[in-house]
Amino acid sequence: MANILIIDDDEKTLKMLSTILTEEGYICVLATNCAEARQSIESSSFELILCDINLPDESGLEFIKYTAHEFKDTAAIMVTGVNDPQVAKSALRRGAYDYITKPVTLNRVLISVANALRRRRLEIANRAFQDDLKRMIAERTTKLEKAFDGIVRATALTVEWRDPYTAGHQRRVAELACAIAEEYGLSQDQIDGVSIAGLIHDLGKISVPAEILSKPSKLTKNEFNLIKEHPQVGYDILKEIEFPWPIAEIVLQHHERLDGTGYPQGLSAKDTHIESRIIAIADVVEAMASHRPYRPGKGVQSALNEIVDHKGDRYDPDIVDACLQVFKQKKFTLK
Repeated sequence: MANILIIDDDEKTLKMLSTILTEEGYICVLATNCAEARQSIESSSFELILCDINLPDESGLEFIKYTAHEFKDTAAIMVTGVNDPQVAKSALRRGAYDYITKPVTLNRVLISVANALRRRRLEIANRAFQDDLKRMIAERTTKLEKAFDGIVRATALTVEWRDPYTAGHQRRVAELACAIAEEYGLSQDQIDGVSIAGLIHDLGKISVPAEILSKPSKLTKNEFNLIKEHPQVGYDILKEIEFPWPIAEIVLQHHERLDGTGYPQGLSAKDTHIESRIIAIADVVEAMASHRPYRPGKGVQSALNEIVDHKGDRYDPDIVDACLQVFKQKKFTLK
């Protein structure tokens, strides 16, 4: 089982977390401040850290930032009494995988720990994929295209493994986006970029707890704020990869809107890539038409009505027209 470092200056919390995790077979090391924690993590390896924010010698947020930079194979979860969405967002940006508010419950801790360890394994595998890709470029450039396609598809599957309700979503969005891009008149090279970005546009959802992704009821404000982080997380994962297209930026912008009401940056049309505006429309149409755990599918026509109703404010009018042509004249279907 995994080695876990628990950092909290409250003895009762330390004991409770240690008891919960030890009974599940995890090996726990305890620290009451960041100085003790630094000694432990520099002398032993840990798969996961559970860390409070308000510690006597250093902010837990800064400690997590330090570990995320120095120990890339170690996951982290914030466990704190600070119930503030902005602090939670700050923790996630510093490298935390989840944010648990006190008082904690057994199930919440165990689910979060299991999800964090699963995501850690996926990220380690993803880094291995990237290392393999770099090596293959140097050694066997003739096989690059096939390997690249396989890695992209494997990356896309990491999201769908965690979110079975949207299995196939990224593939269908990519297929629809490519059809729209072709109808719109983009070059084949641009369409290839749309395809890659569409296949991995929701990669950042690996940072969202699985119970939120599959929640069968309306999300709370805090839960939706975590969901809204996924374009930024996807960008952070992809930004160091040298794609032939601006894939990371397209992924970052796929929830932006024409009038600046989207997220995460509130950009308007002039500041976004045409590819991201195409994927935004394909994403909305596929999501509305398909079943979700919290509602049945609304069908393609309702989805098309949505983009027509907001043509020119949320959605690029020329891309909306191209999407309508794809369905009505080219008889495109979501498979």
